[in-house]
Amino acid sequence: MEAPKYSSVSAAFWEHLRGLGLQDFPCGLGSWNKSRFDARTSPSRSQPGQEESVMLDEENPEMLMELLQDPHSPWALPPDCSSQDQYLREVAVLAPELVCGSNIFQVLSTLRIVGKGVEEVDEGLLQLQKLEELILSANQISRITSANLPRTLKVLELCCNAVADLQDLCTQPPPELQHLGLGYNKLCGPSQNKYLSVDFWPNLVSLDLSFNSFMDLLELISQLSSLQKLRILVLQGNPLALIPTYRGFVVDSLPKLSILDDIHIGPEERHQFQGLARQPELIRSEAQLVVSIGEIKGVPNPSTHQQLEVDSEAPVITYSYCVTYEFLEGDETGDSCSTEETKICQHPVVVTLDMDSSAQDIRETMSQQMHTTKEESKVPSAKVFVTPGKPWAVIIDCSYRKEHTIKDLMGLKSYLEAGTIVSVVEEKVLSWPVSADPEENAVIKGKGPVPRDKQKKKKKKKEKPCELRSDPPIQRTLGTGRVILEALLATEDSVATVCDFGILITEQPVQPPSLEEKDGKKSKSKSKKPKAEREGHGSRKTTASAEGKRKTKDSAELEEGHNLQPVPLTVQFQMQLLRWPMTVGSQSLGEPQ
Repeated sequence: MEAPKYSSVSAAFWEHLRGLGLQDFPCGLGSWNKSRFDARTSPSRSQPGQEESVMLDEENPEMLMELLQDPHSPWALPPDCSSQDQYLREVAVLAPELVCGSNIFQVLSTLRIVGKGVEEVDEGLLQLQKLEELILSANQISRITSANLPRTLKVLELCCNAVADLQDLCTQPPPELQHLGLGYNKLCGPSQNKYLSVDFWPNLVSLDLSFNSFMDLLELISQLSSLQKLRILVLQGNPLALIPTYRGFVVDSLPKLSILDDIHIGPEERHQFQGLARQPELIRSEAQLVVSIGEIKGVPNPSTHQQLEVDSEAPVITYSYCVTYEFLEGDETGDSCSTEETKICQHPVVVTLDMDSSAQDIRETMSQQMHTTKEESKVPSAKVFVTPGKPWAVIIDCSYRKEHTIKDLMGLKSYLEAGTIVSVVEEKVLSWPVSADPEENAVIKGKGPVPRDKQKKKKKKKEKPCELRSDPPIQRTLGTGRVILEALLATEDSVATVCDFGILITEQPVQPPSLEEKDGKKSKSKSKKPKAEREGHGSRKTTASAEGKRKTKDSAELEEGHNLQPVPLTVQFQMQLLRWPMTVGSQSLGEPQ
């Protein structure tokens, strides 16, 4: 069921309060607790120091609280509700007058409106005079006017919205703000970099800019370095985070930072990257990735499906197997094994957003919104790279490694969000013997055809290696699937997986005619031949039949001995994002490994 949408935060706020039922049983003021809040009848109010008595037709506070807190109670809140909702329900039981009318504005310190389709932060928030935490994740907010934010605000979370400009937010920002969450929005530099300085956020301790479109690492860090109280910074998911020297440069440029991309910065790491901030020439705006493809398993033996005719000319059939994968078009390729670019294709965007939240509706809303955002962005073209062909084996070892150097960081981000397509391809080639010299079979002028026995003698004298003519290769895709690469945009340096395409369902091979069947078909012609010749054929028939049976038995024993059961078609695939490990101390900086 689709969640309702509200144009403003105030509208969503009041609807949320109505959903809490703060004036309904067991909360609020009613016949179930009226005497406790009536000054004329309440013993506790008229006679201080005495224990409060409860009328016979009323519920005591303990019983009402139990109805709220028992998870099996029909009045209990869902387990993933916010602590603020639980707090308001308890206040509505113990002191319902505090949540009546405008009094509630004096109670709320946290407001959480998530996944409600809110588009505007209106001035109604100014009534919340004690509000310190405002969470507006997974909505449709594109602009925020700072004049509508309470000055008491310390936490502002705007994750997964459509914020593309910070100018209105920075006109008069809350002076005491300590955390600003702007992850999964549409921010990009350099126009937005100037709003991320101490001039606007003097008390900022935590800043989340993850999964935006910041690309200029040097300029952004130059602005962030003015935030003297900044201790937590999240930049993962931005194109600049794909640069090999990204983490080392940030760690060395912000000496007071404690956590970068949810990873604690230890003394050893800070010492390891010491001096990198003073060498901006090493900050090249490009990314380096290595694709490795290992073993292929589960390819059926093609020889068992060849249709062989006895006593007939059959082609020589060769099989080879390769793996294809898509990668961003227009990359600069480094050292690698030989590849073949077969085609250019377009990625269909499939994005899965995994947020650490216990509320299912929040995850669905954020996932849907991120999917829509990615569809609106430009999808880069991709080339198909092919590993060298390998002959069939039970385990086909591709031993493939290719390095890609990409300068289009924004395009690379879109490519990693979409993932890559990996396929196993079979190539079949039919090779036929080249026809004999037509002069040998031609009729000589004035003479009849060359006798057959003389033709055979002539062929033996001029016998040469058989030349083959190959038909165009026949390619067949055995399995294909998508590999999710989004982890490379976060803190992972490598994505290694085994692509499982399932067990191949092949057609039952057509069995070639047996020697017995062929001899049976030729029995009539054999009966016309001399007895001795028929006996000779019969002995050869018996020998061939015995040999065929022996081969069948050997094959069965081999299959039983090795327990050759059908196995799924799999291929090992790995993509690694190269980082620059730096040497310790004053030694020279290392190259990518």
